[in-house]
Amino acid sequence: MTDTTRLRLDVSYDGGDFSGWAAQPARRTVAGVLTEALARLVGADVPLGLTVAGRTDAGVHATGQVCHIDVPTPVWESLAESLLRRLAALMPPDARVRAVTPVPSTFDARFSATFRRYEYRVADTVFGPEPLRRHDTIGWVRPLDLERLNAAAAGLVGLHDFAAYCKRKEHATTVRAITRLDWRREPDGVAVATVQADAFCQAMVRSLVGAMLTVGDGRRDPGWPAKLLTLRERSSEVTVAPAHGLTLVAVGYPAESEYAQRADATRRLRA
Repeated sequence: MTDTTRLRLDVSYDGGDFSGWAAQPARRTVAGVLTEALARLVGADVPLGLTVAGRTDAGVHATGQVCHIDVPTPVWESLAESLLRRLAALMPPDARVRAVTPVPSTFDARFSATFRRYEYRVADTVFGPEPLRRHDTIGWVRPLDLERLNAAAAGLVGLHDFAAYCKRKEHATTVRAITRLDWRREPDGVAVATVQADAFCQAMVRSLVGAMLTVGDGRRDPGWPAKLLTLRERSSEVTVAPAHGLTLVAVGYPAESEYAQRADATRRLRA
């Protein structure tokens, strides 16, 4: 067998014209265009084992996505100096590989991750989002109170079963640990939610935002989102916020010596 080298790829994309990350037949996806570009450089018959930190849904953006691939070492040695430049020429303008880094074989973009961090942008101005930010910022017709938003957010931080906020998958846990959830105002007046957790289940972040927005505009009590944590199935009262306001901004990893240990621990937890 040919020796392989594991490569970490840091990826950004505008999710507006993608049907999410995961490859799907007859659909344009981030993994699909990335795999196509890589295949032209390393060979279509080379199994890459593309693994991503978090599969984003259709319409969701990323500035800090991480994935890994395994390529034959001779191929990597021949492409090391030019791979990033060649990918820039082959990738579409709405998806970019920003860095390619050799990593130990113990690195797993998905299971070695210690956190994923997202941001969600909401413009509650009368005129709506600025035209140049319309693709990553939603408009909200009611004024938002930042204190109320942060009061609602505080009740959701910690280790909880977020079944009320998730699209349940068979044999998958909905228990997650949120380590950060807060709102701020940007200089342009846009309200931005930052949410960080060990991992997220499908639609969780957008559901949390949807619940908190009804608190921020005064329609719900600040304690209402936390009360839903007692439910063991998805709540029909929670509206999922639009996809285009959400961006994956960072994925965290432990020290290199702890990659394998972290991956093993995560696999046991998810099982």
